[in-house]
Amino acid sequence: MPTYNPPLRDMQFVMHEVLKVTDEYKLMPRHAEVDADTINAVIEEAGKFAATVTFPLNISGDETGCAYDRETHAVATPQGFKEAYAQYVEGGWAALSCDPEYGGQGLPLVLNQCLYEMLNSANQAWAMYPGLSHGAYEALHAHGTEEQKKTYLPKLTSGEWTGTMCLTEAHCGTDLGLLRTKAEPQGDGTYRLTGNKIFISAGEHDMTANIVHLVLARLPDAPKGSKGISLFIVPKFHVKADGSLGERNSIYCGGLEHKMGIHGNATAQIVLDGAVGTLVGEPNKGLAAMFVMMNAARLGVGNQSLGLTEVAYQNALAYAKDRLQMRSLSGVKAKDKPADPIIVHPDVRRMLLTAKAYAEGGRALLLFCTLLIDKELNHPDEKVRKDSAELVALLTPIVKAFLTDNGWSATTQSQQVFGGHGFIKEWGMEQFVRDARINMIYEGTNGIQALDLLGRKILGNNGASLKKFGKLVAALVEEEGVNEKMAEFINPIAYLGDQMTKFTTEIGFKGLQNPDEVGAAAVDYLRVAGHLVFGYFWARMAQTALREIAAGNPDPFYQGKLQTARFYFAKLFPETATLMRTARAGSKALMDTDAALA
Repeated sequence: MPTYNPPLRDMQFVMHEVLKVTDEYKLMPRHAEVDADTINAVIEEAGKFAATVTFPLNISGDETGCAYDRETHAVATPQGFKEAYAQYVEGGWAALSCDPEYGGQGLPLVLNQCLYEMLNSANQAWAMYPGLSHGAYEALHAHGTEEQKKTYLPKLTSGEWTGTMCLTEAHCGTDLGLLRTKAEPQGDGTYRLTGNKIFISAGEHDMTANIVHLVLARLPDAPKGSKGISLFIVPKFHVKADGSLGERNSIYCGGLEHKMGIHGNATAQIVLDGAVGTLVGEPNKGLAAMFVMMNAARLGVGNQSLGLTEVAYQNALAYAKDRLQMRSLSGVKAKDKPADPIIVHPDVRRMLLTAKAYAEGGRALLLFCTLLIDKELNHPDEKVRKDSAELVALLTPIVKAFLTDNGWSATTQSQQVFGGHGFIKEWGMEQFVRDARINMIYEGTNGIQALDLLGRKILGNNGASLKKFGKLVAALVEEEGVNEKMAEFINPIAYLGDQMTKFTTEIGFKGLQNPDEVGAAAVDYLRVAGHLVFGYFWARMAQTALREIAAGNPDPFYQGKLQTARFYFAKLFPETATLMRTARAGSKALMDTDAALA
């Protein structure tokens, strides 16, 4: 059976020693009183909940999955899921970072980030039920009318109701401009929606009394394409004026998708048969409103892979210390045993360190992004808010694609550490791999994320956003450029930072001549950008560790952090050289292939 220990020490290291979040919060009136003790106490309790309540349900939930009743269209979640959710609500976890105006605790989003990382490690399928609700909350908080907020936000905040995002249809995935679901105005401020949605995570279940569906649909006179999409609230049960539940709305589950992973989550086909909904935001501007939820979901999916990377690494490490096989190439290490533990073998260490480096680099990046969102929402300085928002927009596709690609690699390599036992269900590793695989696909495939990064976020504003991140890299290089002990961390990011401008300009110029050049380079480009970002955070973490060691701190945590940083820069970061070469290879080798693909 797998185990899980919440990585509290590393979370505290990133928050308090690297990012110094409490110093940042002192500049935000809303969070000025939040101190390190509060943060530590909250994440400790969050870790206990994840490890003791949801983690024990992970394997059983995967084995039984959700049950669909064709006659009633009802879905039953795996045994224990509903009870765990009740504990989640009772503990106030749903309200952790929500607005106090609607019953929330008003704590920084950084704490919510830590909570969800641990929930994803413990049980990704379960965590998706409350996770999607938080995205629905954010969308309505940003774009809902006062009446909509009053009706729905208190229930979403408390966790009494959950939320979904209903976008995809059978004939269109990411290309939402093709969607066909119709919304007919009724003359009383409501609309009747008709259509079919697929792949709706947490689309139907028995965990709450109501589900708040956010649905994309077209008005009768809507323009074609993505400029003709509107957003609607379509509750499972109608909500009366006094807030109580009325009759069942004509939106229901038409079946469940049977995916290779996340079996404990109800991935539903949703049928709207004249369901009553209300418009969110302006007509034909639904994508702008939904993007609040979609961007939150993209960061959330990166967090899912971070969680799986961490738990897979933990179990692979424990196994490698215990499993005996062969002798070390450099001589016997365990003289009292018939063979050495496999952790002595270089390639086993490579796999373990890859997972560890990707987990800890991803944690630093996600906590940084979440701190930026806290600043975007709460900082009194308008320029800080604007700069923070721009950096989050730049980093979101990197979080989604780079972390999920890394998560797939890390969980697969952690499974490999187990050898044949990695394929045995009881060890839990094959489930981590299956669950991790979907993260590269949903909320916009990683190829779409790469196009978003290169085409929209970088070339779309002539590299202005990239230059903002480049200034962070340049400041660190200037600060530590003459420190010989930092040279192995600073020199690689300084070199790549210099190369990125030329690299980006070259691809952009070729793209002006032939747009396929951008499409051909985008995936490789995103991984280069991902390594630049990871390299920056690994250099900052190494800087912090070196300072603690120099000050005489005997905690072996800092030596471990330094060694992982050295591995990252020696064995993973150099991938950028190959990626830049393949990105520059151009589109011809891909597009001039009609005979090959005949």
